[in-house]
Amino acid sequence: MLSKKEQRLRRARQTRIRIAQQGVARLTVNRTNLHIYASVISGDGSKVVATASTAEAEVRQSLGGSGKGGNVAAAQLIGKRLAEKAKAAGVEKVAFDRSGFAYHGRVKALADAAREAGLQF
Repeated sequence: MLSKKEQRLRRARQTRIRIAQQGVARLTVNRTNLHIYASVISGDGSKVVATASTAEAEVRQSLGGSGKGGNVAAAQLIGKRLAEKAKAAGVEKVAFDRSGFAYHGRVKALADAAREAGLQF
C-alpha cells in the first residue's frame, strides 16, 4: 500500500508530464503544516525563476511574530509576492502545478492571489 506522500507524488507526476509537454513556466506549490512554499520554474525546467515562502524572515515578520505560515492569509501573501517576483523576472504566463495537493484552502488561496497580482494561468 502506498503512503500518503507516495499517493500525492503519484497524483503530481501526470500533471508534471502534461506541463512539460506545454513548455511553459510552471508555478509549483508545496505545503507543510507550518509553511507554504511556491516557486516558478522556467519552461525547460532548467532553472528557478522566482521563489517565495512563509519561511523567509521578512515574510514571517509581516505575518506577525508568531510566524503563522500555515493559514490562508499567509498563502495569499505568498501568491502575491511570487507573482511580483515572477513578473520582475519577465514571466507572465505559467502553468499551475499543485504537486498533487487538492485545489482547496491554502493552495487555492495562493493560486487566486497570484492571478490577481497579474500572473496568467
